[in-house]
Amino acid sequence: MAQLLVRNLDDDVKASLQARARRHGRSTEAEVRDILRRAVQDDVAPSAPLGSQLRARFAQIGLDEDIPELRGQQAHPANLDH
Repeated sequence: MAQLLVRNLDDDVKASLQARARRHGRSTEAEVRDILRRAVQDDVAPSAPLGSQLRARFAQIGLDEDIPELRGQQAHPANLDH
């Protein structure tokens, strides 16, 4: 396995990493490995388009129709007077 050395890390960043590791019940090294693994996972696996995510999220309540594309349309403030 590869090794990575990080120089000039701010003391407050190191302290935050250590505190986060304690909260998760693991070593600081294991915590940093998990953070780095998750960071590159997000780059490798592109997320689904927002409409697809919404459809999947609300599938259990019967959202079967497509959500229309709004790209390029002018945004308007909501009218809450009614």
